Amino acid sequence: MLLEDEIQNQARHQETLPSPPVITVDGVSKKFCRDLKRSLFYGIQDIAADLIGGRQHSDRLRPREFWALQSINFQLHRGQALGLVGSNGAGKSTLLRIISGLIKPDTGSVRIRGRIAPLIALGAGFNPILTGRENIFANMSILGLTTQEIKERFEDVVAFAEIESAIDAPVQTYSSGMAARLGFACAVYTEPDILLIDEVLAVGDARFKAKCYRRLYELRQRGVAFILVNHNSQAILNICDTAMYLSGGALITQGEVNAVVDRYEADLFLAGTQRSENRLSFPAKPSQQSTGIDIRALFFRDDRGEPTQTLLTGEPLSFCVTCEAHDTYDGVTLNFRVVKVGGEERAGNMLSIRGENDDAFFKLSPGLSELQIRFPYLGLGHGTYAAQIRLRREGIYTFDIVESFRFTVATECDMKKCQFYQPRTWHLTSDTHVEP
Repeated sequence: MLLEDEIQNQARHQETLPSPPVITVDGVSKKFCRDLKRSLFYGIQDIAADLIGGRQHSDRLRPREFWALQSINFQLHRGQALGLVGSNGAGKSTLLRIISGLIKPDTGSVRIRGRIAPLIALGAGFNPILTGRENIFANMSILGLTTQEIKERFEDVVAFAEIESAIDAPVQTYSSGMAARLGFACAVYTEPDILLIDEVLAVGDARFKAKCYRRLYELRQRGVAFILVNHNSQAILNICDTAMYLSGGALITQGEVNAVVDRYEADLFLAGTQRSENRLSFPAKPSQQSTGIDIRALFFRDDRGEPTQTLLTGEPLSFCVTCEAHDTYDGVTLNFRVVKVGGEERAGNMLSIRGENDDAFFKLSPGLSELQIRFPYLGLGHGTYAAQIRLRREGIYTFDIVESFRFTVATECDMKKCQFYQPRTWHLTSDTHVEP
């Protein structure tokens, strides 16, 4: 009896222990040289140094070298999704290539537990001369599957990639979207423990992207960990629970995804702006830096026309954009697109309003004006949303754009299992009015 109790206690203890990380990145740095000839010379030097006993002073820069990554540390556990954000040249793709083993770090180490499937370039690993069928076998065998395993999953890969009619055509005849779909399908059907995805979801139509996001959600539920690089912050927010923000090869911040993306977007889009809850203000631009009309503020008004920071589901509301025009312009329209922040299955738009579709064209004179979209009630449920706002002329020319305006909606309604609120009343009619 004591032995059984001890075994049960040990089992419960094991369940409470955190699983070992599938990826451990410890002090990783990588340098490159901007001069081609010097880079080739350094490469020969490094190869020779490795052959005779290891490189010396890998932590020092030689002439014309720069740090693409410097002192990066993090761990990734089963079922976790990590987003990498940062501008071009921040070091995101370099980090993925180091983790996948394509290049070696100059300092630090990377430890991997489990099968890794890198998807870090369109059609990576594909031979353009071979057919799609031949490339599936070649690519998935490189990722660690036997021929029998590939045969068992072949039809699923082709069906997911949606290239049945072109499966026996050379890959060089595929569009970039077809190659990306095939690469993604091969990677996710290897049943990896770790999936590395670098911008490949930026290619393809909206329906296929949604299909990929659903597949990633299913894999994550099974315990697959993945790292996602995407310049679309909303994709990071929809899929990932943690994020890292890189800039110039340095780690700026890491942690909860909303906080990290907030910091990244503030540095990228909102330099010099004033942010408060459910409101965003921008400094004036000199006329020579403007494209004609500038967005100066984004905020909301209640049913009395007063500015408000409290957004309640079901209540009347106006979304307001303060504009500054430097000349007189006709045909000005406003586009308002809203997505919900977070939630693997909510990658699509919650709301999309285009002024040109409603024949809402305005004439703006020099100075400040306020464009309003008035809602008889707010249909969005409780949560945090991100809006993209565009000021356009006749639906073609863009004057100004705000990529991400965050706002939070509260609710006093019962909205269980519902994402949209519909005002309603209930009635019971008499028998004389009932249709037979």
